[in-house]
Amino acid sequence: MTLTEPVIIGALSPSRAGDFMTCPLLYRFRVIDQLPEKPSPAAVRGTVVHAVLERLYDLPAPRRSVQAALELLEPQWQRLLEEDAQYSRMFADDAEQAEWLAQAQGMLERYFTLEDPTRLEPAERELYVQAVLDGGLMLRGYVDRLDVAPTGEVRVVDYKTGSAPGPDFEAKALFQMKFYALVLWRLRGEVPRLLQLVYLGGRGEVLRYAPDEADLLATERKVMALWTAIERALETGEWRARRSRLCDWCDHQALCPEFGGTPPPVPDRQAGDTVRSNRRAATDEL
Repeated sequence: MTLTEPVIIGALSPSRAGDFMTCPLLYRFRVIDQLPEKPSPAAVRGTVVHAVLERLYDLPAPRRSVQAALELLEPQWQRLLEEDAQYSRMFADDAEQAEWLAQAQGMLERYFTLEDPTRLEPAERELYVQAVLDGGLMLRGYVDRLDVAPTGEVRVVDYKTGSAPGPDFEAKALFQMKFYALVLWRLRGEVPRLLQLVYLGGRGEVLRYAPDEADLLATERKVMALWTAIERALETGEWRARRSRLCDWCDHQALCPEFGGTPPPVPDRQAGDTVRSNRRAATDEL
């Protein structure tokens, strides 16, 4: 019997799924048009803090202190600047940059009030995961941290540099974690025991959720429904704008009908880039 590789109809990450749920036109601008966006100080700060927390666990457990984390901050910021000098242009002056770094320091200090890294030995950090659903949709993304207990239970951990959401928005925050749990379940055949969101903004908070198979099957149905809606938009060319508070931070208001703009024509896609490509590894994060 010859085993055949699954046909990949497209690929989806939690962030791109979130974009489409927030605003289909935003998804189009980011994925189809691939329009450039200015770096966001908040997003870049998150990248730096994540990098520090990842490297903190390179140290022996007894050396994982607040001071050690703070000493990692400046080198990680400089590393980003070396990769892309435009980050330095996010600030009006040195004082604004210093305030930004001070906020990152506060988040790192807050982390130690939420977890004790000297008692943790993560099994994985910045783990890339991907799995193909039965319908051919590839799900993929990066898990900040994976903890495995001696008895085998898995905990999926994600760091957030914003404040914890209110009760009305917890479901949206947990969608990303359930997405990762679904991928890990399909990869390993076991439902993760715990999903944990560590919020480093505001007063700091840890949100925990124990999923079950019913949760992940519901997440799979939701993801497939999202993909059906994305395919419909691709076929019709109709990418509806959805106004929300997040519009205040969007770089594309000038092109958005909600703000009097006109989107550019939808670009032609090359055959090798179509979402219905049969490539085993899709390169577009659709």
